[in-house]
Amino acid sequence: MKRLLTVPLILITLLIAAEQANALPRKTVPAKAAVVMDAYGTVLYAKFPKAKLAPASTVKLVTAIVAIDMLNTEGSVTISRNASRVKTIPPGLCPEEEMTVSDLLHLALMKSINQAAVALAEAAAGSEDDFVALMNRKADEIGARDTQFANASGLPKGIQYSTASDLALIMKTALSYPLIREILAKKEFVVRTAAGREIYLENSNHLLWQEQAMIIGKTGYTGNARHCFVGMMDTENGPVFTAVLGARSRTSLWKATSMLAEVGVHPELAEVLETAPVSRVSGIARSKKSKSLTAGLRRDDIAVGDGQASYLLRSYTPHLSQQ
Repeated sequence: MKRLLTVPLILITLLIAAEQANALPRKTVPAKAAVVMDAYGTVLYAKFPKAKLAPASTVKLVTAIVAIDMLNTEGSVTISRNASRVKTIPPGLCPEEEMTVSDLLHLALMKSINQAAVALAEAAAGSEDDFVALMNRKADEIGARDTQFANASGLPKGIQYSTASDLALIMKTALSYPLIREILAKKEFVVRTAAGREIYLENSNHLLWQEQAMIIGKTGYTGNARHCFVGMMDTENGPVFTAVLGARSRTSLWKATSMLAEVGVHPELAEVLETAPVSRVSGIARSKKSKSLTAGLRRDDIAVGDGQASYLLRSYTPHLSQQ
């Protein structure tokens, strides 16, 4: 009789725990698509990870990879008239201006100068079109098979798309190049041309300035793509890679990336987001069985007041205090 009474009590307890989990507010990642994966390729959270979207200047990661594969980074490049005419944000480059491959990589990755990307393409392959063929080949080698490039800069020209999943893979490969990793981690840099012109650069990645764990990465923006960012953060369990596509503003972009970074540190937090985690095997979103959202998390394990936890862990604060 005592055993028979125990079973209903267990069921009631499980139902209450499930109801409490469902009562916690779900957070929305403010972007069209997003993904966070660990160093082993395990997807910890995803929102439309296979959606083919405009990648904007995140394509410059592949531009940099292919350029380093083909060029001496200390070699000199003369800016062509064609490259100097490419639409870009300041600072613009002048025709016949001479600088090193390394300096062009700094311009392309830190400040997203489109002219620098085209100059690298022309130096490596003779023309941007021939270079783009190499970029697409490299993407295929990386495993980014839902990606197609049309130019070296990310400008909205031709049929060009990628996915959050592919861009996370691309970032992982890009950071295996020490120079790319070094450039993406710089807050500031000064480019000096052969003629003595100095160009001051401040990295467009504002997450480099946060007090908590530094997130390095590459930004992107066009009117069609909206705001994009591919990033990496080191954690105690190794690096985690994030990709955000189609955020409506830079504020939303940094918020989305910070949310993904929190999941990278505490994978359990994926439960509080509005889209279910993705199966590592199938890549298809799946709902988990009823499980307390705070399972496996203890207040002593998490610095709830940490700024890095500002978007997700605050939802847990009252629940963690009860554990």
